[in-house]
Parts: sequence; C-alpha cells; structure tokens
Amino acid sequence: MQNQLEAIVIRTRPYGENNKIVTLFTKEAGKITCMARGAKKPASRLAAITQPFTHGVFSIYKGRGMGTLQAGDQLESLRYIREDIMATAYASYVTELVDRLTEQDEPQPAIYDMLYQALHAIADGYDPEAITLFVEWKMLRIAGLTPTLHECANCGATEGEFAFSFQELGFLCHRCFHLDRYIIRLSPALVKLIRTFYFVPIERVGGLTLKKESKTLLKQIVRTIYEEQAGIRLKSRSFLEQLERTPEFFPEPKKDIPEGE
Repeated sequence: MQNQLEAIVIRTRPYGENNKIVTLFTKEAGKITCMARGAKKPASRLAAITQPFTHGVFSIYKGRGMGTLQAGDQLESLRYIREDIMATAYASYVTELVDRLTEQDEPQPAIYDMLYQALHAIADGYDPEAITLFVEWKMLRIAGLTPTLHECANCGATEGEFAFSFQELGFLCHRCFHLDRYIIRLSPALVKLIRTFYFVPIERVGGLTLKKESKTLLKQIVRTIYEEQAGIRLKSRSFLEQLERTPEFFPEPKKDIPEGE
C-alpha cells in the first residue's frame, strides 16, 4: 500500500553502507519507521528529505513490517535548527522525548501539532529552553503521569500558598505542607506558569516570559518527575546540560517570549 503522509523527521540512523532507517512523526498516522534506501549517498534524492527536523510530504510503501520511503517533497527544512548548536540541542531533546513516549502507528494529531509548533518556534528564534519546557510538561500525560495541578492533591483546596510535592505528585496547599518534608515552595507566578504549561495549548502562551531562575526550577521539577515516576532520562539531555552550563559561549535567542510573569 502506497501512502502520502505529511510528517516531520524525528530520528535517523544509518543502516548498512548507504541506507538510513528514518522515524517520522506523521500528521495522519502518528509515528512510523521506514527504510530510506541509498539516503546516505549525497546525490540521493532522499538525502535532503531525510535530514532531522525536516517537514515534508513523504511517499511510503507499507507492506508487512517496516515501510519503505520512496520519495518526498520538502515543505520546510527548518534549517536554522541545524545551523545553531543550541537550537539543535533543544530540538533534539524535544524530538527524542516525543519518540520515547509515543507508540508506532498510533495517530496522535495533537502531539503532531505541538511538535510542529514547538520546532517552528525554535526555528523562528524564540527561547528554545522555554519551548522545550512547554513540551516536557505537556508530554507528562502521554507518559501516563497526571500531576494534580488544579488544586491541592491532599485536601482539594484551590486557594492559598502552594508547593510542589513529588511524594503526592502535585501541588500541596500551605495547610498540607506537613505531609511532605521535601516540598518545593512556589510563588503564585510559578504556580500559574506550571498550570499554563500543562493545561494551555502552545499557540496561546505567546504572552509568557520565563526568567532564568524560573526555567531552572521548572526544569528541575519536571525532569525529576520523569526520572522518579517513569524512569526516563533522555540521551540528548547530557549534551543539553553541558551546553546550559556554558551559556557564555552561545548567543542569546533571537526573540524573547514577551514579559508576562
């Protein structure tokens, strides 16, 4: 069966001397993996279309087992991502997270839209660290993790001071702080940010700004959830953290997300 699918390349790996195995996240069919024969040859018509982060329409023959990529038309190369080391690192983290948490051949249009918007925001020069945080919080549900963020995880209170509890996997109000000695206290602005990342679609968060301290704390919380609750630590994280420790060697994002905190 021959299919024409709109997709984003989220992973490639070499296979033999000239071939690639390409993982696509498609709009219509979710994540699929296919063989791109000869794609490692510079002159191959599949060489450009199988570059990471490429957005295109792909012609795939699907029989039993792995499909075969036969042709493709590039819609956007998102070239800036591949030319900027910080953009590459964050985009790689985003695509690895999506790859790790999704199943083959399972249509998930909402994840496709989020991935498309996140990569475009990075390619347009918005703060890649903030965009990556958004994806991390959004993908918790896909990992089967549903932190209680709309109310206190213990008493259900919606008013008062809040802290994050890994033990309760969610917010605790000030009346319940005693339940977890390792809570992370949060300002009202950080409570609002976490709720925004988790509940609000990416296209509606353009009015946010993230201070460096806020990003560091939100990153600590969400990555601890992935590690402790799901046992997930991504390969791309080590390189990303190495870059984050040496920001003086890399330029600032072209665009800041507007102030809103």
